[in-house]
Amino acid sequence: MEENFLRVLRDYTAGDPMDQEVRWTNLTMPEISERLGELGTPAGRRVVQQLLKRHGYVKRKAHKAKTMGDHADRDAQFQNIARLKGQYLAAGQPVLSIDTKKKEQLGNFYREGRLFTREKIVVNDHDFTSSGDGVIIPHGLYDLDRNRGHINLGLSHDTSEFACDSVAHWWELSGRKSYPQATQLLLLCDGGGSNSASR
Repeated sequence: MEENFLRVLRDYTAGDPMDQEVRWTNLTMPEISERLGELGTPAGRRVVQQLLKRHGYVKRKAHKAKTMGDHADRDAQFQNIARLKGQYLAAGQPVLSIDTKKKEQLGNFYREGRLFTREKIVVNDHDFTSSGDGVIIPHGLYDLDRNRGHINLGLSHDTSEFACDSVAHWWELSGRKSYPQATQLLLLCDGGGSNSASR
C-alpha cells in the first residue's frame, strides 16, 4: 500500500522551486483513496490521512507573510502615527481606525459555514453577479479609546463619499455624545483599497 500511495502522489505532487522542503498535492483524500483502489490496495479516509501525515503532507492555507520590501521611511511613518495617536488620546480627542470589510453579494448564493436543518439548503450553482440582488459593503470604524466598534452597511459602491458619510454617521450617532469637547478627529487608515491615497 505504501508503494502504491507514493506512486499515486508522485504524479500529483508539486513543489516550490525555491524551497525543496515545500511540497503539496492537488488530490483530495477521496481521490487518493479511489486511485489506491484502482491499484489493488483499497484504503479508506482514515488510512489515507495516516499515509499523508506519515509522508509530511498536512492541510495548510496560504499565508500573506512574505514582505515585498521595506520603505526607507517605514519606521519613521509608524513612529509618527504612534506620536499622533498618543497626542490625540491624551487630549481626549477621538481616534478611529477605519476600513471597508469584505463585500458580499446579496442573493441566493453559497456561504461558508454550517447549521443544523431538517432540509437541504439549496443555492444557485454559480455566483454570477447578474443573478444577485446587489451588494452589501460593510464599513467598519473602531474607536480606540472606548474600545467600541461601529459598522455602516452600504448598498451601492465603496466610494470616498461613502467613507465620509460613514464617519459622519458615527459622529452623529455616537461620537458627539462620547466626545462633547472634541475639536479634532484622527483617522487611521491602512492606505490601500478603500483607503487609497487617491481618496
